[in-house]
Amino acid sequence: MDTFLSCDWGTSNFRLRWVRNENLQALATVQNDQGISQVAKLWQQQGNIGRQAYYTRFLEKQIREMEYQLGKALDGVPVVLSGMASSSIGLLELPYKRLPFSTDGADLLARAFPNDKNPLLIISGACTGDDVMRGEETKIVGAAASLPVEGQEQFLLLPGTHSKHVWIRNGQVVSFQTFMTGEFFALLSGSSILAGSVAGGGGLEEPANRESFMSAVRRSREIPLLQHSFKVRTNQLLKGLPRERNFYYLSGLLIGEELSALKPGVAVHLLGGALHTPLYALACEALEISIASMQDADEALIKGQQVILSAQRRISAF
Repeated sequence: MDTFLSCDWGTSNFRLRWVRNENLQALATVQNDQGISQVAKLWQQQGNIGRQAYYTRFLEKQIREMEYQLGKALDGVPVVLSGMASSSIGLLELPYKRLPFSTDGADLLARAFPNDKNPLLIISGACTGDDVMRGEETKIVGAAASLPVEGQEQFLLLPGTHSKHVWIRNGQVVSFQTFMTGEFFALLSGSSILAGSVAGGGGLEEPANRESFMSAVRRSREIPLLQHSFKVRTNQLLKGLPRERNFYYLSGLLIGEELSALKPGVAVHLLGGALHTPLYALACEALEISIASMQDADEALIKGQQVILSAQRRISAF
């Protein structure tokens, strides 16, 4: 099979890509806001069909939509699912792989799931004694080939709603920490007293927004988070800072707080997307943190799924 279907099923969003194995080019994409959380709610409301059957029908519907766009059938093309598909509210709950795990993905738990038209391979997450990830483990596997040689220690930073700080040693993921940076930003900017003091719309390329962001990043080293957050409000009330600039100030103070957890002198391998990578790169610049490399998280996810699918094929009849 020279193609596979890459499914990134997150809490809030669903994305399915038809991918060519040779060069990992996405030939078609179906994307919507039917994340695991929404699908779980819909399944609970209808109540007359099993969870796995309901989720599988949903997935088949997305594949049929892609076939309609392409004008061709995709029967027999395997689907590789990562993210929340293996969670307690997903298609099939799978246990986490306890750290360490190999960056070649060989010891991650991946379960084949029978399906009439498109065989499914569900990749589970990883955990420590007090932290968990689902989806990021696949991105790490995909990014690993571009990291320095084994024997060196690497630090990966995966920004997002729940940012991950990941340590790799001798080809093994040995520890990670989760930071709720993106979720805190959404809560503070949308539901707190700060909501009226910020507004999106301006770009990071605008000098005033960049300066507001970098100022907040630097000041995050000087002011405790709970005190610093309220300055977003006083920026507007007392200093007349425009809401668009204040938006970047709030972002900067939260990202700066997250980066305060980094060890002195650490070099960052940044694994993010178009939204987060520029912000984190600028924050690292403001704090004089070295960036060793930057990779695209979506490309790493697809590569990781391909690596794990290939490994599964070598050890089973999948």
